[in-house]
Amino acid sequence: MPQDAPSPLEPRTARDLLAEERASAMARVEALQRHLESIGEVSTWTGTDDEHDPEGATLAYERAQVQSLLADVRRELDELERATARLDKGTYGICQRCGKSIAPERLEALPAAATCIACATRR
Repeated sequence: MPQDAPSPLEPRTARDLLAEERASAMARVEALQRHLESIGEVSTWTGTDDEHDPEGATLAYERAQVQSLLADVRRELDELERATARLDKGTYGICQRCGKSIAPERLEALPAAATCIACATRR
């Protein structure tokens, strides 16, 4: 590796960052699931026609929004699992497209990053 190339995060630091991100994502999943359940309870107990209420968002809209957020967090968890697998294989911090090192700053900001900045911007 050239001297001026960034070095990947140390394995322990990367593992810690991935674990912190995973714990945060799991907390969001739990909160969103509770919110989704509360929407279901509200829709069961209210007799109002929320679909035609001009005053605000419908329960159906709110439910769809929470389900979308939940899907996003689950995708994030999948990415974190893949990053942990790369860490276990010794390929964490190496761009999956070009094979160059991913900048440590990028990995600190996005611990599950699988590509370097250059490759990520070429999408």
